[in-house]
Amino acid sequence: MQPETRLTADMFRPVTDNFKDAEKIERPSISYRADVWRRLKLNKLAMAGLFIIIVLVIMAIIGPMISGYTYYKQDFTARNLRPSAEHWFGTDSSGRDIFTRIWYGARISLFIGVMAAFIDFVIGVIYGGISGLKGGRVDNIMMRIAEVLYSVPYLLMVILLMVIIGPGLWTIIMAMTLTGWIPMARLVRGQVLQLKEQEYVQASIALGADAKWILMKHILPNTMGLILVNVTLTVPTAIFAEATLSFLGLGIPAPRASWGTMANDALVSLLIGNAYQLFIPGFFISLTMFAFNVLGDGMRDALDPRMRK
Repeated sequence: MQPETRLTADMFRPVTDNFKDAEKIERPSISYRADVWRRLKLNKLAMAGLFIIIVLVIMAIIGPMISGYTYYKQDFTARNLRPSAEHWFGTDSSGRDIFTRIWYGARISLFIGVMAAFIDFVIGVIYGGISGLKGGRVDNIMMRIAEVLYSVPYLLMVILLMVIIGPGLWTIIMAMTLTGWIPMARLVRGQVLQLKEQEYVQASIALGADAKWILMKHILPNTMGLILVNVTLTVPTAIFAEATLSFLGLGIPAPRASWGTMANDALVSLLIGNAYQLFIPGFFISLTMFAFNVLGDGMRDALDPRMRK
């Protein structure tokens, strides 16, 4: 047998403040939103995209008032002037100041992109949420209806609306959103079908919770990250679609300007060597799409729990 160990006073020492703080949590707790913002700030490219979007929005508000020119007034004595101290971006073939028209066009293009994304978000979330939550025959019928609508050619729908309603801002928005909500609905439906099989959702169903409560309290909060990323990527898609329609002559009627109509108007000047009239609106279209895309990629990484460190 081992000899019994005798406890002596020299085996112990008084407790100090260091021992009292041994179990202290040095790092404060952080909320999910704060953690998402912290990770988003670490993505330099995403923050650059956010900065560009903020600058574009500010200039769309104050830009048309800086130069002192209007977006619609024609001055045929100042046609096709190159960029200078008087006209920072030059003038177009009708003598209108391009700097003013660029920032007025930013209002139109950004408004169309944001409105199209918002309408797609509302309709897509409601439609996809109901379809996925109900399931069965209801889900089958709702998805077949969505597929039929999605099969209608987009350009044909735009032309029909132009003929019936007439060209205009809301006509373009309506043409984009008639079928634009369907990808969002499919995304939400897939997430709902996956999440409604989780234990906490099944427990709510067993306790008698109705479909609306489950959708608002359980399903949507757990899919909101993916939805927000999709909305962020929808905005540049809508802006590019509007620019394409305006470039084809199906966009905003004169004298109102968007980046697409400015690119369309610059085609004639391009033939006589005034490439800047096409380059400037094309540059801002590309810059806006770049900013929203890198911000969307950054939000996707920040909202993904698997990327958390």
